[in-house]
Amino acid sequence: MSANMLKNDSVKQESQTLETGFGKFLIIVTTTPTRGYYLHRLAHTLKTVEPPLLWVVVEMTRQSRETSEILRKSGVMYRHLVCTKNATEVKDPRVHQRNVALSHIETHRLDGIVYFADDTNIYSTQLFQHLRQIRRFGTWQVAKLKKSTRVAATFVGPICNGTQVIGWHTTNVMRRYHAELSGFAFNSTILWDPKQWHRPSTQRIRHLDTVKDLFQASAFIEQVVEGETEMEGIPEECSEVLVWYVPMEIDQLSSSNATILDPLSISM
Repeated sequence: MSANMLKNDSVKQESQTLETGFGKFLIIVTTTPTRGYYLHRLAHTLKTVEPPLLWVVVEMTRQSRETSEILRKSGVMYRHLVCTKNATEVKDPRVHQRNVALSHIETHRLDGIVYFADDTNIYSTQLFQHLRQIRRFGTWQVAKLKKSTRVAATFVGPICNGTQVIGWHTTNVMRRYHAELSGFAFNSTILWDPKQWHRPSTQRIRHLDTVKDLFQASAFIEQVVEGETEMEGIPEECSEVLVWYVPMEIDQLSSSNATILDPLSISM
């Protein structure tokens, strides 16, 4: 049996996992490289999440030995992909890495909820429970810790009335949608079944390498929804912080001191 046949059978088994009754299939997309410490930490978080879950990790140029070893030992079902573009010829390799993951999901028609999870962020385990409640597109608060302190934070994301998005926390009025890449998730069928969502069938949803980093999330969301009425605020009233963006300068943040990021300790 060829390697391609084995790969296709494995992908079918992943989609069939949806029938097990544990909940919606979660498709978690992570780009590398960062130091192995962060990938280890995210692996530990994902291992605590109830299946079915597929971790799609994309590297530039080749599969590194370090990442391969972390994935093999993670205890999480995964796909290890490679972006073959020349990293020296692109402005932001992460844009193209995410597009490789989107193409993989689209090609194999993986049916679930897609979430872009940066391995340097810290995630509440409740987030993954909320992801499974998403019908089309869900969004939530992200706390961005400042470089000077681990306590002071700014909030980016929706303002909600129940689960209805009625506004945004923002300091930048130039973006259409004031969400972070780690502050939303969406139904994967939007990528490969446009008729179900009344979308133009010829329009592929991708990250744009012509867009500045600050506008990446908004530009992507504009391809997925037509407005806030097609969004679901998570959780109700969008009253909890589910993701913390930690600057790389705050190095080696261990789980033992991550308790300072308890959402109950951060007022909104």
